[in-house]
Amino acid sequence: MTRHSASPGTTNGHRAEPTTGVALSTLKVLVVDDQQTMRSILRRLLREMAIDNVVEAEDGQQALDLLGRPEGQDIDLIISDLNMAGMDGLKFCDRVRRSETLRARHTPIMILTAEPDGLLLDVVRQVGAAIIVHKPISAPELRGYIERLVGIKSA
Repeated sequence: MTRHSASPGTTNGHRAEPTTGVALSTLKVLVVDDQQTMRSILRRLLREMAIDNVVEAEDGQQALDLLGRPEGQDIDLIISDLNMAGMDGLKFCDRVRRSETLRARHTPIMILTAEPDGLLLDVVRQVGAAIIVHKPISAPELRGYIERLVGIKSA
């Protein structure tokens, strides 16, 4: 069973209102992980739910750079690893939430991690992660979290 650390239906204090008529296939997702294998696994899981518009970054700094370019301005969801070489997920979340421009987009950040340190995970939540999900994760579990984070009501 996947453990998570946000209340059902919430995104770190902000409730996503369920909507109908929005398909998962219309989402653009940014996957941030320093391991190519994990990025490939996430891309495959997203493809299983018809999310094909996926962009990748190898660390937080590369993700911030992408979010500052035109092709990064329509990201609907960010899925990031916590422990990465370069800029890690904690610093990435903090930088996103401290940027007035990026914060104004209200793009939810899902941290996907194997980190067991509860204190560290509390800090990650405090700096802006919408939800923290523990690895491993299945496609149906990931789908449920994504639907909740972007406010899509399941049929």
